Amino acid sequence: MKRCFKCGAEKPRTEFYRHPMMGDGLLGKCKPCTMKDARATRVTKNDYYIEYDRQRNLDPQRKARASESFKRCRNPERKKAADMVSNAVRDGKLKKHPCWVCGNEKSEGHHPDYSQPLEVVWLCTRHHRATHAIMLRADLKR
Repeated sequence: MKRCFKCGAEKPRTEFYRHPMMGDGLLGKCKPCTMKDARATRVTKNDYYIEYDRQRNLDPQRKARASESFKRCRNPERKKAADMVSNAVRDGKLKKHPCWVCGNEKSEGHHPDYSQPLEVVWLCTRHHRATHAIMLRADLKR
């Protein structure tokens, strides 16, 4: 157990980010406090971070690494479909819904057919995994 210097709560060591310069190898504030501080900094220095991100995305080495990563992907069609759904949700073109099975608000898009990337069924993580397991078993029987 470790105490967060920011919120004062006693939390398990897994609730702290690793930091090699600290005596115990962990950051002194918990993950939620760290994320809260990072968001606050991002808001107060928004113009700086917009320009920083813009410059970072122009780096040819970064573009090459992203391209390589995409090529190494086991199923590029699946990744492309997932990226399209993520972008559509972000842009407001597609609305997230609760899990189709249990109604859990925390859901993710499942693609029955990757050739139709914006046609998704909204499932919670548990039911999404179960659906893929069923599909995998069906493929193995063929």
